[in-house]
Amino acid sequence: MKSSGSPAGHPPPQQQPPATRQRRHLALAGARGQVAKGRDFTRLALQDWDWDRTESAEDALLVVSELVTNANLHAGGCLQLVLTRTDVLRIEVVDGSAVPPRSDPSPRRGVPGGHGLYIIDRLCDRWGHEAHAEGKVVWAEIEGTRLISGRAAGG
Repeated sequence: MKSSGSPAGHPPPQQQPPATRQRRHLALAGARGQVAKGRDFTRLALQDWDWDRTESAEDALLVVSELVTNANLHAGGCLQLVLTRTDVLRIEVVDGSAVPPRSDPSPRRGVPGGHGLYIIDRLCDRWGHEAHAEGKVVWAEIEGTRLISGRAAGG
């Protein structure tokens, strides 16, 4: 497993009882409009989980857009989007490529492309990837307390 992000320096999450684990799957293999479908699926889940009232919910939608877009551009398409709710929102994008995600070492300001993993790193509390037999899972996590309070990453 590879883990990225910057958990150091973040204050510990507020102590709350562990949330009930809920998991939702959206099959996207071969689907048209994967990014829009992924965002709609995530929006509905956040509404159901009462995590849709802050700017951090919008961050989660952007993270889904970036991860699904990256899977389409660099990994042959997104096979599945998985959302898991505990005390964190875990977003997982499953693709069929074993090639790990790689940040563009020198993305250019104002020029499209090369910014996706930078955006994910800035908006999420943690992210990484895990290989599996048919490809990989790229995952990102946002603390549930942020989705309730709206506190920005790193703040």
